[in-house]
Amino acid sequence: MSRWILVALLGHWRRHPLQLVTLLAGLALATALWSGVQAINAEARASYAAAQSATGQADLAVIEAEGRALTVADFAALRRAGWRVSPEIETQLVAGGQTVSLLGVEPLTAPSGGAIPGLGDGAALDFLTPPGIAYAAPGTAAALNAAERAGWPEIRVSAGLADGRAITDIATAARLSGAPGTVTRILVLPDQPAGRAPLETVADGLVQRAPEAQGDIARLTRSFHLNLTAFGFLSFAVGLFIVHGAIGLAFEQRRAMVRTLRALGAPLGLVMRVVAAELAALALLAGLFGLALGYGVATVLLPDVAATLRGLYGAEVTGSLAFRPGWAAAGLAMALGGTAVAAAQAIWRLWRLPLLAPAQPRAWSRAAAAGLRRQGAGAAALFAAGALAPVLFDGLLAGFAALGGLLLGAALALPVFLHAVLGRAAALARGPLSEWVWADTRHQLPGLSLALMALLLALSANVGVGTMVSSFRLGFTGWLDQRLAAELYIGARDRTEAAALRDWVAPRVDAVLPIQWADTRIAGQPAEVYGVVDHDTYREAWPLLAAGARPWDRVAAGEAALVNEQLARRAGLWPGTQVELAPGWELPVAGVYSDYGNPAGQAIVGAEPFTERFPDVAPLRFGLRLPPEEAEGLRAALVEEFGLPAEAVVDQASIKAFSLGVFERTFAVTAALNVLTLAVAGVAMLTSLLTLSAMRLPQLAPVWAAGVARRRLATLELARAGMLALLTFVLALPVGLALAWLLLAVVNVEAFGWRLPMHLFPGQWAPLAALAVLAAVLAALIPARRLARMPPRQLVAVFTHDR
Repeated sequence: MSRWILVALLGHWRRHPLQLVTLLAGLALATALWSGVQAINAEARASYAAAQSATGQADLAVIEAEGRALTVADFAALRRAGWRVSPEIETQLVAGGQTVSLLGVEPLTAPSGGAIPGLGDGAALDFLTPPGIAYAAPGTAAALNAAERAGWPEIRVSAGLADGRAITDIATAARLSGAPGTVTRILVLPDQPAGRAPLETVADGLVQRAPEAQGDIARLTRSFHLNLTAFGFLSFAVGLFIVHGAIGLAFEQRRAMVRTLRALGAPLGLVMRVVAAELAALALLAGLFGLALGYGVATVLLPDVAATLRGLYGAEVTGSLAFRPGWAAAGLAMALGGTAVAAAQAIWRLWRLPLLAPAQPRAWSRAAAAGLRRQGAGAAALFAAGALAPVLFDGLLAGFAALGGLLLGAALALPVFLHAVLGRAAALARGPLSEWVWADTRHQLPGLSLALMALLLALSANVGVGTMVSSFRLGFTGWLDQRLAAELYIGARDRTEAAALRDWVAPRVDAVLPIQWADTRIAGQPAEVYGVVDHDTYREAWPLLAAGARPWDRVAAGEAALVNEQLARRAGLWPGTQVELAPGWELPVAGVYSDYGNPAGQAIVGAEPFTERFPDVAPLRFGLRLPPEEAEGLRAALVEEFGLPAEAVVDQASIKAFSLGVFERTFAVTAALNVLTLAVAGVAMLTSLLTLSAMRLPQLAPVWAAGVARRRLATLELARAGMLALLTFVLALPVGLALAWLLLAVVNVEAFGWRLPMHLFPGQWAPLAALAVLAAVLAALIPARRLARMPPRQLVAVFTHDR
């Protein structure tokens, strides 16, 4: 009996192949966007893990120095005291126009779990002796080998490293970094000897940090990946509207078939099990196709994601995508779960179907006033829950709960809004054709509501994200103009060259601004302390979000400090509070400054108190103030007369261009997901209109028989679709602006630690509204064209059947 039930059910898809294509396409698109995002996130996390374990430092504690830089002498003292430790140097260098993250390791003491690439082929001696060997990913190695690399070691290829990253001996890295005698961190190896000396007796300021307290890349980028996941889930939800509509229509059309099967003796439970098996098979088929599409989407988007993570966080992510069973299994699970959710209502109705229910098929039930009232109440409840979430809870999840309440509430409110507008228009209509158009539109609204909800979500996301990105761009550009005030930025390779360079440029410029900092911990978090000279550049150009009296005078006198917005928000360090910059060094906060793009905490003090606290830190980089028209001449002189490498002299425009390039690539992924979501919404409208077109003949035939030409009816169908899309945009606009506010004021603050002012961009709205109308008209074009060319005998045939 199960076989014949299945044959009967599958016969529906043979008679309605378009519905089958709609169902499979909707589920495949939803799965593709979700699995594509998860594939990108999985590849990034795998790259973080690979980078962390490249020398075996995963899950290892580290030793840091509070209030000063770590030195080789600290490492030697620890070894003599019985500690099993290994030093590392990590620095950013520029070679051939490419920024390379260079990691220096000490192979003789490195953790056994971190095999250094290539050392098994007899190259250990070359690795240790000058000029040394550096291993890099194929693309990075090719770029470095093609460039002039004064003082660099031999570059060899290692496929196990991420693009933009190289690994070499620690002595080679120290020579290239220009800071000999210092190290970035000291790893604490497992199985420490029991008789080692206590850490506090080895050297002043040494502290051991547990692995989870290191502020690693995975933690810093978690918010970025959570945002990607949220957009992927939104796209998945929009795709499920297509699936829900296709399944609901198919089940409504199969009501008569199910009634007949039950009348012939098929048990209801058996019919339900066969229906569930059918849907599971379709979900697996669409899910597999969606995984293939998702892999393609991830392959296209991964380079932009990698550039974003490298620019914002210094995280190295490989540019190639590997197939990982984890995200594939999650994608199939989402396909099955999404199908179950989309089919739940239809299956429940089928389960409750009385045996002697009427056999007349119906595409969609007319929306009753009571149903709309319940839907409106549900929308109000979701709006209220979304508004209360950030008030009652903290963290990113509260922000996303607010976003979810806003978007889902708006989706439920859309049919209520459209029903009210169409009812008002019907009351104002004059003439029989006009009255029929408005009445028929209200009658068709339940069948189109799901597609219009998908369009609403897509338009709201486009308005919200577009407003957020444009506000971010406007604020970020203005911030760059303020912060990058110096005309030239130069860097020395070591302290001797830095002193000579400063003496050489001093008489040729208006001011030399040293750029010096030291790593420390503030409020229990890794942070940096910068020492700045007292100069008008900072007073006039540095943007302060909050400030007390005479902030720069107090900073220059060593009486106060400034902190960045991220640190101020996380630790509550606003003007007037006290901040501990290092053990035994506490200052009041004089002001808070914006610091977009920096996930870490930062503080600014005067140059003199900085030097007193960190005497081992010497500035190797400088900002130069001079008339802009003289910048190019000085740059040439620094290279030709002083002998500074060309890449060590960077002009203001180049830094701005690089920063804005990182910014644009940062939002390239969200822009692509917005476009894909809008495309899925367009497909939802197309499928809804196509499936409803055949069901509407009983409504259209009498109007045609009354004398309205088929072409005019087709034109009215196009106008109806465009009008509904425009009304949907009217509601999507305030929803999108509320979405932008939540992203800027709640989610962005929780994720990145800073808040940007929100700006309105009306110039973006008209093109988006036109795009929505165009998508709806294009979706209605095929059924309208079919109606315009429909043979009269097909319309006349309507009157020969009992409808």
